[in-house]
Amino acid sequence: MTFASDADALTTDQLRTAGSLKWTAFPDRIGAWVAEADFGTAPAVTAALHAAVESGRLGYPAPADIRGASSAFVDFAEAHHGWTLPVERVRPLPDVFTAFRAAIEQFTSPGAAVILPTPAYMPFLTLPTSLGRRTVEVPLVEVDGRMTHDLDGIGRAFAEGAELLLLCNPHNPTGRVFDAAELSDLAVVVEAHGGRVFADEIHAPLVYPDRAHLPYAALNPTTAGHTLTATSASKAWNIPGLKASQLILSNDADASCWESVGEEYEKGTSTLGLLGTAAAYTDGRDWLREAVHYLDGNRRLVAELTAERLPGVRFTPPEGTYLGWLDLRDTALGDHPGQQLAELAGVAVTDGAACGAAGAGFARITLATPRPVLREIIDRIAGALN
Repeated sequence: MTFASDADALTTDQLRTAGSLKWTAFPDRIGAWVAEADFGTAPAVTAALHAAVESGRLGYPAPADIRGASSAFVDFAEAHHGWTLPVERVRPLPDVFTAFRAAIEQFTSPGAAVILPTPAYMPFLTLPTSLGRRTVEVPLVEVDGRMTHDLDGIGRAFAEGAELLLLCNPHNPTGRVFDAAELSDLAVVVEAHGGRVFADEIHAPLVYPDRAHLPYAALNPTTAGHTLTATSASKAWNIPGLKASQLILSNDADASCWESVGEEYEKGTSTLGLLGTAAAYTDGRDWLREAVHYLDGNRRLVAELTAERLPGVRFTPPEGTYLGWLDLRDTALGDHPGQQLAELAGVAVTDGAACGAAGAGFARITLATPRPVLREIIDRIAGALN
């Protein structure tokens, strides 16, 4: 059997019976709303978890567990991104959301603004406000058919008191993978205003052959000096429930600060998560390669089916991530097509407006599903449009 044949053999009934959030939150609909894949995880990860449970590794993380996961990430970052890091600068956290909270609490002033290029991952929009900061949405702009940052808008937000910019790369939900020129231009704006960057690079391993992920902090000493980076094996190897991510401290000042505040944020990281993460980064690379190849076919399939079956719908295949961003503004589904598709098509997607005002009229779908299921999703959307 191959990865593709195993994936294609999965049915909606099997996926629903497996009991994941994606398929049980809305049991009467096809699950395409949460960023969770339907392909299980790498055999190396499964084996590591079985071994850990069998040996009773269900207590608190040991220093060796933390160092093991950090070392595995350092090796992976060097091999896949050309990013050389000291192991001690990679710290464990339960998830990227915790890292964003730490960046806001420790590296911005009370009442300051946080800049969110939109559309954005939904919980990022509300977290700053809950922590006593202001959220400033700066919509992405389209240039030559690709979405990119509005540098003037970001500059104005910094000038008006913002202190932190969220950089999501690869981008959720549009799937953009920003190139060196885009990132360098962004860095000039940030540095000119004395700003900071929180780089969410959780989808970094999920980049397609025509693009390459460039860690923002690795561009030059300037970006390293104003950036906190967070990533995780959770998306690429489909292990978000294991609660383990990596925070990369790319300058001395942030590393010194973290020594005094980091324990509060790190303590929710799970032992199994660290062990699974180490296995993913070290021994799960071949599985990841197969998964990305399959997802590459999925994004191309959706592009073909959209052109054939969905009049008035615009879809640009993502350059990274397994998320599809459907532009439904020229259909009759209105500003909240996600709600309409749930009712008319029986497909649970993320309504674009939940990703910020710039997402009105869009819908985010998860492409990490068997191709027969993906075809059914498009068939159902076509039926709703007709």
